[in-house]
Amino acid sequence: MRAKPRLLLTSVFGPYGVDDGYGRKENIMELFHNQVTREQGLFSPRFHHQSFGLYMIAENLQADTTVLDFPSQSRFIKQITLHDYDYIGISFILPNFVKAQQMAVLIRRHAPQAKIILGGHGTSLPDVDKLIDCDYVCRGEGIRFMRKLLGEEVERPIVHPMMAIAYAKYLMGVHLPSDGVILMPGVGCPNACRFCCTSHFFDKKYTPYFHTGKEMFDFCVRAERERGTQDFWVMDENFLKYRERAEQLLAEMEKHDKHFNFHLFSSAETIREAGVDFMRRLGVIFVWLGLEGRKCEYEKNAGVDLIAMVRELREAGITVLGSVILFTDNHNKETINDDIDFAIESGADFIQFMQLAPWPDTAVFREYREAGRLREDIPYEEWHGQHLLWFDHPHFTPGEASVVLRNAFRRVWDEMGCSILRMMETQLNGYLAARDSDDPRMIGRRRYYRKTCWSYYAGLYAIRRFAHNRFERDYAQQVIDKYDRVFGRPGPIQRGRIALAYLLAGIETLRIKVWGNLRQPRTMVERFRPTPQSAPAAAETETTDEAVAQDAPSIA
Repeated sequence: MRAKPRLLLTSVFGPYGVDDGYGRKENIMELFHNQVTREQGLFSPRFHHQSFGLYMIAENLQADTTVLDFPSQSRFIKQITLHDYDYIGISFILPNFVKAQQMAVLIRRHAPQAKIILGGHGTSLPDVDKLIDCDYVCRGEGIRFMRKLLGEEVERPIVHPMMAIAYAKYLMGVHLPSDGVILMPGVGCPNACRFCCTSHFFDKKYTPYFHTGKEMFDFCVRAERERGTQDFWVMDENFLKYRERAEQLLAEMEKHDKHFNFHLFSSAETIREAGVDFMRRLGVIFVWLGLEGRKCEYEKNAGVDLIAMVRELREAGITVLGSVILFTDNHNKETINDDIDFAIESGADFIQFMQLAPWPDTAVFREYREAGRLREDIPYEEWHGQHLLWFDHPHFTPGEASVVLRNAFRRVWDEMGCSILRMMETQLNGYLAARDSDDPRMIGRRRYYRKTCWSYYAGLYAIRRFAHNRFERDYAQQVIDKYDRVFGRPGPIQRGRIALAYLLAGIETLRIKVWGNLRQPRTMVERFRPTPQSAPAAAETETTDEAVAQDAPSIA
């Protein structure tokens, strides 16, 4: 009998974003390219994320734990056959239901000694334990669940792993460094919007991992020391809602003269309460904001002029991703266009359109199920919010919804230009807003924005050269003129970078035409060995270039 159990935590197998017996081509494994910049072709930022939750759990267990991320089916079989696991945990969302079901079959066949644990948002499906062969179902916060299951001390301190924000990052064919770190202060949100699967998944409450701003500051300092980065993507539904902790973080940064950069999720009422000046001083450079709709009735947006808020944020140098929900019950063929117009009028740098999604456990799911509006003819593979509706809508068929959604994304590109162009303009706004200040915080902001503007400058020329319509081309020239008035005409180094940007963007355009525009995440394996309870697990990382399917060749 082993002193410590052996555990495998795995994401579902690939390929991803293809039509086969396990998934659909619309369910692409890229956040922005799937549901934010999906119609912007060459100008869509490309990157993959690791399955953060699996690494977070593994870092905080005393068991001998391995994380297998993005395997092929054959790689998964090899992993469970060659290693004598006591437990195998499968994390999945509903569009990957059939994959999780198949993986359970494979475990029973190739590793019958292992107990099967289901986790992730897919477990919110009613009677999931009857639909997928398993021994345990982990719903909600996973660290404490796994500790209890494995007989470990449940409430010992949480250790935060060091995880890159993203990898395989490309923009217009240029390979970008993966130099930021994920920061997960806590999970859940008490706002409990009726459609929000995350809030309901964590029982409409917030579970902190970092209780104080000092704890967060110490982690950021460690990341700066170990990874050489000052950039953090804060995986927290509404970080600024817990104002005291955010103020403590800023106080530590001011005390030690540190300038970190944060990407946040936030609701409008929280931004209004915190204030844009506080966000600037803290180092917020990006905010994901739920615009939802012009006449939405969510309390978080009540009384807020969202268009004015987006403008104020962008003028301060804070990039805004505005999210809008389509196909609510008040939408018909005319009114839905009003909310698409609203999204465009907001002027947000990035715009996400999502279909209303009745996810299990949410209030809207319960309402639609009780009303008999959920469609049994739409398989779980389509439950991803970017193609067909899986409920009866009074004014749209599932197929019509797909066309409206695609056209909404296309309108944004046609009428506003590509999202990264607006982001580049916002970066310049940030520099100008801090240029004449003698405040130490703003001096730090000025340095950051100047460096960022320099980094992206050549991309402006590539956008102008490869612009898909006249508006985008003219807009790119306007932003170039703004940059030149502030920083002067490009010198020899920048002219060389512009030439390289032309070349790489041209190669990427050709790559898309020849090989298509689908990128697959690479398989990653990381083993966390048991350590004393107060220390982080010791990790061994293996990254394999195994192609799960349709991998396009890298150009950089």
